[in-house]
Amino acid sequence: MEQKEDMHLIQIAQSGDDDAFTELFQRHYSFLYKYLLKLTLEEEMCNDLAQETMMKCYTNLSSFKGNSKFSTWMISIASRLYIDTIRKREREKKKTTRLLHALSRQLTFRSSSNRLEWSDTFTDFNQLSAETRTPILLRHYYGYTYEEIGNMLGLKEGTVKSRVHNGIKAIRKEWDHDE
Repeated sequence: MEQKEDMHLIQIAQSGDDDAFTELFQRHYSFLYKYLLKLTLEEEMCNDLAQETMMKCYTNLSSFKGNSKFSTWMISIASRLYIDTIRKREREKKKTTRLLHALSRQLTFRSSSNRLEWSDTFTDFNQLSAETRTPILLRHYYGYTYEEIGNMLGLKEGTVKSRVHNGIKAIRKEWDHDE
């Protein structure tokens, strides 16, 4: 019975009735949410994926042919979105690792002239918060201006300057403390 009701709502939604799609999605949202929460183990990611799944279902509803239940089709979309998200995270993680290695080469040169070991420099740099490390990396390794960094990170230029300044100051303080 429920599948017949779903098919009826799908047909109406495919003809352009947004209310029918809303009702259809509301009927299956709890199932989708529980599935994604178990899959991701992260509430924020679960919410993001649920929203992306809804949008994907809405934009691709015309491709639903009824060969499976709507919930099965919806879960397959959610699963693919999850896999894509994990792959994206892995790519970003690898990119960050490459950036840190590149930064380490540059800092090794600089720190060797100051007779510091890179492992010490990296440890000190790594102890800074991500909010501080990111602007330092963008400024001193990539050469972005404070204004450009502010635009990238959605921060005021003064905030970027203070984070860079305070971060470098903290690293120097550690270096002075170690000597």
